[in-house]
Amino acid sequence: MPQEPTDPLTEFPRRILLAVTGLSPQIVTETLYALAVASSPRWIPTEIRLITTTRGADNARLQLLHPKTGWFHRLRADYQLPEIAFDESHIHLIERPDGTPLDDIRDDTDNALTADTIVERVRLLTADPSSQIHASIAGGRKTMGFFLGYAMSLFGRDQDRLSHVLVSVPYESSPHFFYPTPHSNPIPRPGSASEMIDAADATVWLGDIPFVRLRDELPEERLFRPGTRFSDAVRNVQERLAPTRLVLEPETHTIVAAGQRIALKPADFAFLLWAARRRLAGRPIRRKAGSEAALLDAQEYLREYERLRTDPDDRDTSTHHRLKEGMEPAFIDERKSALKHRLQRELGLRRAEPYLFESLGERRRNAEFQLRLDPKHIVILEEGKRP
Repeated sequence: MPQEPTDPLTEFPRRILLAVTGLSPQIVTETLYALAVASSPRWIPTEIRLITTTRGADNARLQLLHPKTGWFHRLRADYQLPEIAFDESHIHLIERPDGTPLDDIRDDTDNALTADTIVERVRLLTADPSSQIHASIAGGRKTMGFFLGYAMSLFGRDQDRLSHVLVSVPYESSPHFFYPTPHSNPIPRPGSASEMIDAADATVWLGDIPFVRLRDELPEERLFRPGTRFSDAVRNVQERLAPTRLVLEPETHTIVAAGQRIALKPADFAFLLWAARRRLAGRPIRRKAGSEAALLDAQEYLREYERLRTDPDDRDTSTHHRLKEGMEPAFIDERKSALKHRLQRELGLRRAEPYLFESLGERRRNAEFQLRLDPKHIVILEEGKRP
């Protein structure tokens, strides 16, 4: 029996071979052979999942999973592969909103349903931190491969891979070829009524496809919610890749960052507005308790805070009481932390970075800090205006 895989990536307990298929389910066994038999080190999935139409599902059931003649079972037996979870429950059909499955992809509506199905399946599979996905774009219609590649770019993690399986001529066009067998297995030569070729002589290999991983660039709250549509995901990507610019709207307690409008709590908006004014004036903020500077900072901040309140003359709030003796480091840290978590949730980890704070000192206790964003990219709107 072949040795168990030694690739460090196979340490993931759940290893998923994910493929889109049409009327030629051979790509499943071809890819499985390339990964589990021909690769060094080998990568053996613990489960296989397909996304397809009803016609594609029928072909997969009859040609791959039939208990007597299924080529998936033959491959496992020929190469003594361990148990791999793959049955009809692992075939995911593309369905209309009313639950009826597609038998083929014929128009723009079917294309949109296909994209949404693929995006949702990849989202679900990548939500499991113990999983590793190897996605193959070799099967199905060309748009299906594109959608799977794009979904992997949206949701794929460092451990996930994308590939296209390649088969030597003339086996690549043969409906009778499923993988190179370890023993002689004559099959008809494509285009010939009498000539035979031997499946054992075929060569199969994988073309690894590098892909851009956008997962950390995108807002988890919006992108990773159930039922995310492909079109919505694309729009979110476009918004997040907008030019870096921070617009503050005091009238609505709202900011626009990376093209995304975000409403903030008054205390947090006032802190960001105060920090933005300091950044524009070239005046860093210093964390120093019990000083005259801390008292002046508190007064500056409270003026911003009072302008945002329904009753600006009400100075009997918990925030006023906390800042009566000056702006303490604990208050600063709370506001910075709240803003960081909110921006990262809305924009994604990396996309939020330009809008956070940076330290200007080596010692944390009395460190100066400021908004990281260049002042020329900060806009504070006058009342009644919009960006």
